[in-house]
Amino acid sequence: MKTILLLTGKTTDELVNQLIQQYVARLKFYLDFELQVIPEIKNTKHLSEQQQKQKEAELQLKALEGADEVVLLDERGRSYRSVEFADQIGRYQNAGRRKVVFVIGGPYGFAPEVYQRATAQLSLSSMTFSHQLVRVLFVEQLYRAMTILKGEPYHHE
Repeated sequence: MKTILLLTGKTTDELVNQLIQQYVARLKFYLDFELQVIPEIKNTKHLSEQQQKQKEAELQLKALEGADEVVLLDERGRSYRSVEFADQIGRYQNAGRRKVVFVIGGPYGFAPEVYQRATAQLSLSSMTFSHQLVRVLFVEQLYRAMTILKGEPYHHE
């Protein structure tokens, strides 16, 4: 199963980028994983929040294929404990999903058509984090999920 984390804009903080790359390297031992970055929208100060979401939606939807399982990282999504998230990843794998795409949106969230395209929504916390930190949190949790599925000692419960 190919797993993609679709991001809007590059990771700008070098320390954050180093952490992301550390977990991406670890994930490669467990699954076919990649980060896919769509460009940040330019000249946004002349755009409303809705217009910005619409422009991001065009790029996000263009990056998806018809059979993709699409999971939005959204504060209104379902919250999982780490073991439950691992179980969900295992269900995707066992269902023979060809590709699962997790999507982190822009600063104002997602346009309605992106919500319509999604098959699920995932919340990492009821708190709000910067888009840069959410990237680290997600790749760490995906790595944790894989070690849980493999019965490795990374996660303690």
